[in-house]
Amino acid sequence: MLAGIASLVFIPLLAIVMVQVMWAFGARFPARDEATLARTVIGKPGIVTMPRRIISFLAALLVFAAGLWALSLSDPEPNLVLDIGGAALAAAFLIRGIAGYTSTWRNNHPEEPFKTFDRKVYSPLSIGVGLGFALLTFLNATPF
Repeated sequence: MLAGIASLVFIPLLAIVMVQVMWAFGARFPARDEATLARTVIGKPGIVTMPRRIISFLAALLVFAAGLWALSLSDPEPNLVLDIGGAALAAAFLIRGIAGYTSTWRNNHPEEPFKTFDRKVYSPLSIGVGLGFALLTFLNATPF
């Protein structure tokens, strides 16, 4: 069961890693140009360029590390370090997901299509991953 939950957390994170790596190498997927891509994935007012490529590469590394952490939590042996990290990742993803539904977040990221994608995809995905980390951490920490 733990491996299945860990896989459900890892797979979307791996997809994010692959897209971030593509952006790090200059791809504009899924947009036709950089300005549209920036409005789609960043959403800040007036944004027309993506962050530097190294930022996308570092984001890919961090998201990949989070995915590996999820897989590590599938180990049935309780581990305090894994549990603390899992709780921190659960909190980070849940906070990001919930923030997407606040007026402050929407005011800071008003550009379309980010605004719509955030409400329908990015925030729910963050909440789902956060709940996955919370469940993995709980099940890993609880001796059954």
